[in-house]
Amino acid sequence: MAVEGQNSQSKSPSRNIIGTDLRCCCDNVRSSGIGTGFFRDGLCSTGPADSSRHTVCVRATDEFLTFSKLMGNDLSTPAQQYMFPGLEAGDRWCVCAARWVQACEAGFAPPIFALATHEKTLSFINLETLLHYAIDVGEAEEELKILEEKRMILERSFMDGIPPRQNGES
Repeated sequence: MAVEGQNSQSKSPSRNIIGTDLRCCCDNVRSSGIGTGFFRDGLCSTGPADSSRHTVCVRATDEFLTFSKLMGNDLSTPAQQYMFPGLEAGDRWCVCAARWVQACEAGFAPPIFALATHEKTLSFINLETLLHYAIDVGEAEEELKILEEKRMILERSFMDGIPPRQNGES
């Protein structure tokens, strides 16, 4: 049985903030065998059970880890009951969107990986701000350019009265 937000052959893959397939954030933090994400599959996917929305793929910084601990969420201490190895600066991890926004507003936001950050994050903060913090901004902007080109092709085909091909039909 597939869980909402997880990738499976019978379901469309989750999308990132750019609109393309969600990429892996970290599936084996510091060789611990533990993946990040609510589902611990390495993806910042989400679903109905993930009320905190662990959707932002970050590279942890000492400043962010200290800030998060001061706000009541100690991300540095391992918690085996949650399959959580504890984070160190430099680790990639899916963090809660609201915590990332809180850190951003306080000046402690860690850098993100846009292509591994789930699209649901956009209900917390705008794309422009996220891209400002993106380590992979160049690749993300290239993906946006490709999507825009595809959109323009579709738009032209509709204007010309030629419906686009669907489901691989010729």
